[in-house]
Amino acid sequence: MPTRTCRRIILRDRPAAGITATTFATQTVPRPVPAAGEALIEVVWLGIDATQRTWLNPAETYIRPVEIGAVMRGSGVGQVIESRNPELPEGQWVYGELGWQEYAVARTTGLFGVNPVPPGIEPRHMLTVFGVSGLTAYIGVNQVLRVGEADTVLVTGAAGSVGSLAGQIARLSGAKVIGTAGSARKADWVRETAGFDACLNYRTGDVRAGLREFAPDGLTAVFDNIGGVLLEQALDNLAVHARIALCGSISSGYTADGYGTGPANYMQLAFRRARMEGFLFFDHAEAFPAALARLAGWVSAGELRWAEDIVDGLEQAPTALQRLFDGANLGKQLVRVRPAE
Repeated sequence: MPTRTCRRIILRDRPAAGITATTFATQTVPRPVPAAGEALIEVVWLGIDATQRTWLNPAETYIRPVEIGAVMRGSGVGQVIESRNPELPEGQWVYGELGWQEYAVARTTGLFGVNPVPPGIEPRHMLTVFGVSGLTAYIGVNQVLRVGEADTVLVTGAAGSVGSLAGQIARLSGAKVIGTAGSARKADWVRETAGFDACLNYRTGDVRAGLREFAPDGLTAVFDNIGGVLLEQALDNLAVHARIALCGSISSGYTADGYGTGPANYMQLAFRRARMEGFLFFDHAEAFPAALARLAGWVSAGELRWAEDIVDGLEQAPTALQRLFDGANLGKQLVRVRPAE
């Protein structure tokens, strides 16, 4: 039987750099009781994304910061255990913004609410290929970069949850695709499992030389998750009229000091008459039905691969978030809230 208490992780201090032991605190409170029109969700999985680090800083970005003392915001998957909402019956699996806690009350639906997991879908896949990761990859490749057969594409952070899918979607569009990753293990996975044409280990290899060899006529499209030096190296090897999609800048650490500096060689954009565009997947909600249909088709045909990096226990969520910035994860970082006994 579910317990009558609820553990939750709250923001205690805004970190100056990485996540530390004092950043979060664990609280135990009474389990919430759903009111009319609400449902009580037992949270089973949490999705951990690098953008969550930006929510810990005091300044607003594309979304308000998490308040001190508030439950840490985050996507999750869970099951309805008590309901006063006929649209969310007991036993229904749901996904949405559930937060870092054992139980959550579903009050809203829609893009930023809690929604039923579609029939036939493994629930936690709503945090990976059918969730933020898959939609971001699809939107970036198809709506922003508009990748086609004539393209030669670079994906930085190719072993991450978004980058690995972005590269595969570009390949499925007929493009040649090269990635970058931070270890031999990750680079091998990107080539052998995700099926990229090539992958460079940026810690040990000569990225500029590798890009010139792979794309002697220049990169026509870049899906950037990393920023920093890797973005500068990409700018130095652009084709004329290249397109760059800015998805992230994880090399900055997303600290309160900022989200990275502008590339020193930004004038390559002018010299190559190139376009660099930032995007957020939720600005393209009108494309979601088509995106999800394409993703489902590729998954059903066995044409998409993704990795899940799982840590056990709600209390490990802060560590899981820091793992993204330490380069410790391969694929989507997930937290199993209550490990199976």
